[in-house]
Amino acid sequence: MGAGSAPQLRRSPGEVCFPGGKSEAADKDEIDTALREAKEEVGLPPEEVEVVCRLIPGLDKMNNLVTPVVGFIEDTFQATPNPDEVSDVFVVPLEYFLEPLKYTALHYKTSSGHRSRMHCFTYDDNERKTSFTIWGLTAHFAVFLALVIFGRRPTFEVDYDLDNLISSAEQNFMNLYASVQQEKKSNL
Repeated sequence: MGAGSAPQLRRSPGEVCFPGGKSEAADKDEIDTALREAKEEVGLPPEEVEVVCRLIPGLDKMNNLVTPVVGFIEDTFQATPNPDEVSDVFVVPLEYFLEPLKYTALHYKTSSGHRSRMHCFTYDDNERKTSFTIWGLTAHFAVFLALVIFGRRPTFEVDYDLDNLISSAEQNFMNLYASVQQEKKSNL
């Protein structure tokens, strides 16, 4: 499930993202945060989520640590988006993140020299006659989850050793995290 953030939001207005946000003092862990945020943003009752796992974290564009939480929900769930936070809710088949119809790779280098690629997908929702652009950390997490679930090569290049997916993803994250920490130190 994806959500388009409301245009009036201070951070990431109009971008496609999974439900989520910053932890609060009452949250026990990342799972509590994810369930609370999903309820606040799209009306998903926590008791209707079967939490499966946490994935390898990522860093958002502000270098905040983001830990994805994966869970199953009934396909009958009807989202009720919070208009202050979410402008739209839509569903994309997970397989689309292995075999997309519209895909672009954006290559970039951090200021510390770390090279990577950003996945950018365009999903045409024919039923609603609209398109959604999914990129950045949202696309990164969707691609990784699709690789884990389906266990096969995508139709595009990825920065993972597909024969050692988990360990290469952990190493990629540690390299990125180390480069960000180095960047912070050099800016002091």
